[in-house]
Amino acid sequence: MLRNYKLPFIQFVKKAHKPLKLAIEDAVDLVCDTPDMGEVKTGDLAGIRVYKFRFNHQQYLIAYRPLAQESPVEFFMIDFYQVGTHENFYTALKRYLKQDADRGETS
Repeated sequence: MLRNYKLPFIQFVKKAHKPLKLAIEDAVDLVCDTPDMGEVKTGDLAGIRVYKFRFNHQQYLIAYRPLAQESPVEFFMIDFYQVGTHENFYTALKRYLKQDADRGETS
């Protein structure tokens, strides 16, 4: 299982305290074991899945996208876009995806 962490995900984890980092790591491991467990999003977030978990009475969300494979392969890749609380989560995720798409068009 190959994991690709995007900048917003990395920045949140870097600022998190150790127990939360461990909880995020456990959640990422769960997602990697069962990539289809997250809720499928539609519209602007089509193709993105969101897995929710609780830590210290607070709900956290992880946005990720399993990359489609044309044929059976040994390695499976998942892009992890963002982790955080529900407040402004989807707004920030849409903004990042739009910026990422704009960068891809100009490259």
